[in-house]
Amino acid sequence: MMMLTRRALGASSVALLAGCATGAATEETPVAARPPAAIGAWGFDLSGRDLTVRPGDDFFKYASGTWAANTQIPADRSRWGAFDMLREKADQDVRVIIEEVALAGGAPGSIQQKIADYYNTFLNQDAIDAAGLAPIQPEIAQITAIRTHEDAIRLISAPGVAVTSPIAIFVGLDDRNPDRYICNMVHAGIGLPEREYYRRTEDQFVQIRAAYVANIERLLTLAGERDAARKARAVMAFETRIAELHWPVADRRDRDRTYNLKTRAELRALAPRFPWDAGFEAAGLGGVQEVVVSELSAMGPLANLFMATPVSTLKPYLLAALIRNNAAVLPKEIDDAVFDFFGKTLNGQPQQRERWKRAVQAVNGALGEAIGQIYVQRHFPPASKSQMQELVENLRTAYGQRIDQLSWMSAETKVAAREKLAAFRPKIGYPDRWKDYSALEVRAGDAYGNNKRQQIFDWNFDLARLSRPTDKDEWFMTPQTVNAYYNPTFNEIVFPAAILQPPFFDPNADPAVNYGAIGGVIGHEMGHGFDDQGAKSDARGVLRDWWNAEDVRRFEEVTGRLAAQYEQFEPLPGLRLNGRLTLGENIGDNGGLQVAYHAYRLSLGGREAAVLDGITGDQRFFLGWAQVWRTLMRDEAMRNQVLNGPHSPGYYRANGPVRNMDAWYAAFDVQPDDDLYVAPADRVTIW
Repeated sequence: MMMLTRRALGASSVALLAGCATGAATEETPVAARPPAAIGAWGFDLSGRDLTVRPGDDFFKYASGTWAANTQIPADRSRWGAFDMLREKADQDVRVIIEEVALAGGAPGSIQQKIADYYNTFLNQDAIDAAGLAPIQPEIAQITAIRTHEDAIRLISAPGVAVTSPIAIFVGLDDRNPDRYICNMVHAGIGLPEREYYRRTEDQFVQIRAAYVANIERLLTLAGERDAARKARAVMAFETRIAELHWPVADRRDRDRTYNLKTRAELRALAPRFPWDAGFEAAGLGGVQEVVVSELSAMGPLANLFMATPVSTLKPYLLAALIRNNAAVLPKEIDDAVFDFFGKTLNGQPQQRERWKRAVQAVNGALGEAIGQIYVQRHFPPASKSQMQELVENLRTAYGQRIDQLSWMSAETKVAAREKLAAFRPKIGYPDRWKDYSALEVRAGDAYGNNKRQQIFDWNFDLARLSRPTDKDEWFMTPQTVNAYYNPTFNEIVFPAAILQPPFFDPNADPAVNYGAIGGVIGHEMGHGFDDQGAKSDARGVLRDWWNAEDVRRFEEVTGRLAAQYEQFEPLPGLRLNGRLTLGENIGDNGGLQVAYHAYRLSLGGREAAVLDGITGDQRFFLGWAQVWRTLMRDEAMRNQVLNGPHSPGYYRANGPVRNMDAWYAAFDVQPDDDLYVAPADRVTIW
């Protein structure tokens, strides 16, 4: 669940409403009258609870402690939980579709032929091994032939050459004009997840850096480079200097600071010696005259650093990235070497995923909507879409009522907030118009070439955007993706088909569980429209100041309190959550669960829900929320998420929002001496 950013463009109910004609359970409708739920008797896994834990001490453990104690993370995973299990199911469902298509084949140029050949070719590791480095040799030769910095920039900018650079450019939405696409420029160029990995002095980070240098040396050696150890150290020194110029990750969330519209002439002025024009021309962007620069203060220094770095260092830097970024379609020795560091060392994952799982991922990336058409036919019944639409509107009603009741927001801003809420556009399940893959060429037996041609196809697709208005019907996730997002520039909330399954949504589950689960997800995505960054866009999606200035001050005060709460959470010794980095997602959870609960109570029409297995409706609501955040993480993956990710880990998403809700205290008799207790005056209610 996420807010879509400009970076994400190129490439977070369904509850039955009690008393409605769809047959939802109420006091007058016994549970036995409904078809069985997929989980337990009414949608929640009672056996997963740990009843020795008080809910007020640790709600995650109360709801999921026995599950956590009895569950092991699979060897090919760095984390495991409700999301991951559903993603595994989606992969299995997609595998069936792909293998049926692959078995049947299709006429040359047909979508069936492309799916079959992409999958079968990726799956054939023996053929990839036999080809060796021959498929990638032309790109290696291009790197070897670099003589000047301009040569390097032309190679970096050419579509289909998967290298990296301190400065990257992509086509995205214009945050200040939702009707047009624009080029966006961001800092990039490091192989470790985030700048802190190059800076922190704790032993684990020192060890990671040493292992990373060894991995670069190994990749260079496998690519045929001499003196690989010295070159690897030079690459690491270069990346370290890049990282020192990167903005802190939390600062990169600020949509005001990262929107800096510049002309090509203004770009050239940032670093006059840097070959900006050569890069634009090589990328097919020669006619582009405006660019939105994200981390503006870093761009000139990064460009100057690039020019000051010897070509003899740039060449192994580019070569290591080329090999690393194409490892999946290169010989197994290379693929294993990349996994040894990025899988095992960096994420603690003991085993590489089976080849078929990675092949499914590859085909989803290349031909995702073509697979998605079949997926929704098989796995997303029309009734689920209609029920989802109904619940979204119920959540919209609840959100509006809560806006009206806000004590910290002025009447003036409430009018604009209501306008934005009314303009929310929900997209549910799948797009109305599917992507055209006719220009993508896929060849049997050419795994590397298929990967390269896909990158060129995607880049050409993006280039074509620049010549037309934005397509507001476009989706930025496939239907088989287990996730959801809010896009502030289109002011839309998007729920792919694959997430609309248990434990998130089950049409046969108790409504309270559905409201707590998928209702919380819907509220979360709506909440992104009113979080500390999404709220900066108006009803049309334009990034502008539309709040009363005093409301902004009060909003920042209350969200600051929420950030401070989360900064008290310490997932690993000495490593606390970054309240500013996770603020948007935490606001989404805080407001989303409040709104979902409000909607649930509205659905009861003033009555109380039946008690099931001794558990009240309100308790079932909160248990439904906790169930979707059942998550286990390896320490290495936890560290990565805390340092680099905008989401709080699942454990804190189960515990963090509830402790700010009066209804949770009442439902579970939470007392002042309980560990999660927050005094009423200190509870944070934003929406």
